[in-house]
Amino acid sequence: MTTTQHQALVLNETEVARLLPMGEAVRVMETALAALARDEAVQPLRTIMATSGGTGLMALMPASLQSPAALGLKAVTIFPNNAQRGLDTHQGTVVLLEADTGRLAALINGTTITTIRTAAVSAVATAHLANEQATDLAILGSGVQARSHLEAMLGVRQIERVRVWSRTLDHALAFADEMSARHSLNVSAVEQPELAVREAQIIITVTASDQPVVRGEWIAPGAHLNVVGGCLPSVREVDTPTVLRSKLVVDSLESALAEAGEILIPISEGACAPDHIHATLGEIINHTKPGRTSADEITLFKSLGLAIEDIAAAHFVYTRAQAEGCGLSVPF
Repeated sequence: MTTTQHQALVLNETEVARLLPMGEAVRVMETALAALARDEAVQPLRTIMATSGGTGLMALMPASLQSPAALGLKAVTIFPNNAQRGLDTHQGTVVLLEADTGRLAALINGTTITTIRTAAVSAVATAHLANEQATDLAILGSGVQARSHLEAMLGVRQIERVRVWSRTLDHALAFADEMSARHSLNVSAVEQPELAVREAQIIITVTASDQPVVRGEWIAPGAHLNVVGGCLPSVREVDTPTVLRSKLVVDSLESALAEAGEILIPISEGACAPDHIHATLGEIINHTKPGRTSADEITLFKSLGLAIEDIAAAHFVYTRAQAEGCGLSVPF
């Protein structure tokens, strides 16, 4: 019996960026998070290990989604010294499998998927939690995620002013110049994080800091925070008063109580209990838990990044690539 040789797609950074525009990514992430909250997806906690020699970390993130049927995993590495080499500190590959057979469907650039889907999830949180009239944005960090987050915020709010802080002022200045020109927007660099945070209506932290860069006393009533940078129990970008002042929303309760230093450190201090977490973002999307209830309420979304987000994004990219006939098809 003659059988047709199985083909798998390989999709690179450029193809992923074209096939997953931010507006579509926001819609895909909202759908995936809502499904997760309805128990229509499966994802264990990611496995994280230190590499031999201790120079980096590797995480494995598998997931399965009912509708659209999607199965796969992301392998992601974090090598801080990459920045000195001119490389992203985070590198990743998504392995997308056929949901009904388990055969390889595609190998997809996971670094680009991570960049886009992380910002898209923050956009979903901002759309559901930030004041509708929010126009003043603070970004702490000036790397790849800062750029993608600015694009994402512009899609869900009428941003008029942006202040950016980075541990290296030259990086903040370069970001301000580049983004001002790209988006025809008032983006300015500041020398201290407090100068960015005070009066801001939306605050985004996308730093590599392991110590708080945001303090609770700086935050204005009614602000919304997307806290994105940290993903280890010992690391946090905002201090305990920030968490205590906020209505706290997470992407996954299980992940938050295993990995989020912003939450685990206040709990270890006795400042709050796990029930300080108000809801998952999916519960708010599904209207099973309330979101913002007053204009002066401070809301905080702690993003850890979930495998289901990567697999949903990869499935979307793969489906579009098939429809357009792009990518490298290889026998496998």
